[in-house]
Amino acid sequence: MKKFVKFIFKLLLILVIAFVGIFFGKGYWGYLELTQSQSVDDVVSEVTSRSTFVGYDDLSPELVRATVAIEDRRFYDHGGVDYIGLMRALVSQFDDDLLKSGGSTITQQLAKNLYGMFDGTWDRKSTELFVARYLEKHYSKNEIIALYVNVINYGNNYTGIYEASYGYFDTDPEDLTIAQASLLAGIPQSPNNYELVYHFAQAKQKQYAVLKAMAECGYISESDIATYYNASV
Repeated sequence: MKKFVKFIFKLLLILVIAFVGIFFGKGYWGYLELTQSQSVDDVVSEVTSRSTFVGYDDLSPELVRATVAIEDRRFYDHGGVDYIGLMRALVSQFDDDLLKSGGSTITQQLAKNLYGMFDGTWDRKSTELFVARYLEKHYSKNEIIALYVNVINYGNNYTGIYEASYGYFDTDPEDLTIAQASLLAGIPQSPNNYELVYHFAQAKQKQYAVLKAMAECGYISESDIATYYNASV
């Protein structure tokens, strides 16, 4: 019996190692092909050269905090791939007491949006990891979060924080309030369901989750949640 158990364990270990090897091998090959046609630096340069690009210093700090809180609260601690977050996301799929979550970091989502890798295949996912690692090695956290909010979909055909800020609130991105920022930060998780024109009620429900996440991160107090939730925008 012990020999059988050892055999099964070794077999599983071999399968896991093989899967990891294939996963990262395909990812690296995909990364080389992807960046050969257009480097990460060239793609980033295209984004930052847009007339609507908003640099980090011109962003509302509240938007940055709200985005980090709801999307990737370990953003400042990981190197592009949050392995703790991946494990938490995996466990959340089997535990009804935990909020369901994805394992992608802000950097990974930026990588996906920069290259339009939206098909969700394993090959694309593994390629995304290598792009994310490059971004983390060559750009600061402030640059990464700024790039992210400039390329993400905010619903209602608004791409980037400049269009979303003016389109929804007629407000400069650096002047967004906590109430406005927490509404906007929840939209990218499901733009079609949370955009503010036709799905405002759903967006308000998501805003509460964003505010709660901000409180858990220490950006606001628990007693402030109701205040900002009920504030006019």
